[in-house]
Amino acid sequence: MTRWIDLEGAVNARDLGGLPTRDGGRTRRGRIFRADNLQGLSPADVTLLVNELNLRHVVDLRSNAEVSLEGPGPLTHVPEVRHHHLTLFAEGGTYTDVEADTIDGDRVLPWAERGLDEELRVTGFYFGYLRDRPDAVVAALRAMSLDDGAALVHCAAGKDRTGVLVALALEVAGATREAIVEDYEATGERLELILKRLRGSETYRGDLDSRPADDHMPRARYIEQFLGVLDDRFGGPMGWLTRHGWTDADTTVLRARLRD
Repeated sequence: MTRWIDLEGAVNARDLGGLPTRDGGRTRRGRIFRADNLQGLSPADVTLLVNELNLRHVVDLRSNAEVSLEGPGPLTHVPEVRHHHLTLFAEGGTYTDVEADTIDGDRVLPWAERGLDEELRVTGFYFGYLRDRPDAVVAALRAMSLDDGAALVHCAAGKDRTGVLVALALEVAGATREAIVEDYEATGERLELILKRLRGSETYRGDLDSRPADDHMPRARYIEQFLGVLDDRFGGPMGWLTRHGWTDADTTVLRARLRD
């Protein structure tokens, strides 16, 4: 895949451009990026992102605890870059978006029976983001739509919280479901590097080591289940967004950002 952005201090950075859309087009390159934690960016990374890729907006989905413990990152010292800290505040681990061992099935997935399997457990956390912080979800998508330069959305691994926001953004932009699923799965190509990097931080090590490494793999059925339930319950992601203040004007702006 050629959408990867090679950085010294992050391992899961890529461009949302080049993905097929339902009308036969492609999403636009160089407009919106996704990534894992940006704490380790080198000066060369900052130069690449800001000067060459014209990065102007960073959407940070980490929790308040993560930002406090890890720090806001080197891009916060760059005057050209505006930061939007919008925690989704539904982390499963102590500080992170690593999945917890149990979830409140009645609250998170009231349409599912007890005895949740792995698929429902993971997607349950995804719906927790929408349930607990719909305001942050909508605000993050609007920040990703700002047109005075490129935007980058990230969390810790760039997998779950970022995966949900990116799936919604691509849905608004008209990407095919197959493309959305493939982009979600692409993080798996870098999973070993992601986990190695996060285990170097005390903030993340405990949550990561509480489950086998394979449990962290982003599987197609997780995001398919997530999108499928939105289809069944809200008429699709656009229906959910509309219920929470998303407007036709918002759709027009985001589509203009991501469409050729």
